[in-house]
Amino acid sequence: MARILIVDDDPAILEILGAYLRAEDHTVLEAQDGLTGQARLVEADLAILDWMLPGISGLELARQQRQAHPDFPLLLLTARGEEEDRLHGLNVGADDYVTKPFSPREVVARVRALLRRARLHGRVSLGGLQLDEHARTAQLDGEDLTLSKLEFDLLLTLARHPGFVWSRDRLLDRVWGADFPGVERVVDVHMAGLRRKLQECPERPRFIETVRGVGYRFRDEP
Repeated sequence: MARILIVDDDPAILEILGAYLRAEDHTVLEAQDGLTGQARLVEADLAILDWMLPGISGLELARQQRQAHPDFPLLLLTARGEEEDRLHGLNVGADDYVTKPFSPREVVARVRALLRRARLHGRVSLGGLQLDEHARTAQLDGEDLTLSKLEFDLLLTLARHPGFVWSRDRLLDRVWGADFPGVERVVDVHMAGLRRKLQECPERPRFIETVRGVGYRFRDEP
């Protein structure tokens, strides 16, 4: 299961692809323009981008996302079927390319392949912190960290997107799940435990900063 963002200005495509992906037990996020898609990329594990979008093109979104997150899986949708166009899309950062009209089942199959490939990487290394999503292991300056499942998921979510401010309710949705009946205070409790294990100094945090009145973010340069 993954969180898949579909960015397309055609509601029919959003509806049909969303239905097929939900049938695979994925969580589907949607956007109908480039700016909204840009804002929602941080929530996703994989993105399906239409080439031509209002605001920012899917091609530009792919380029930006590839620069910021080299291992993030991207699938480009477009009516452009010429070889030169396909090569251009792949060269700017798309992992795969599907031309319109397309079979939703083919898109789902390509999504499966991209997710399998992404899981082979699944590693984050920042400022002395190493996380392996596949093995679910964490190290700090070469020493193993013993983290609970929630602590690991919290740290991985933050570390994957340095500089992005996560509100408490967004972290609840991302880590605990949309149906979790808890309150925002549970995020603070688990964050305090995580910071102790990271040996964080509250006045000068090495990794996780508190953004007053909003939530938390992982430092751009730990």
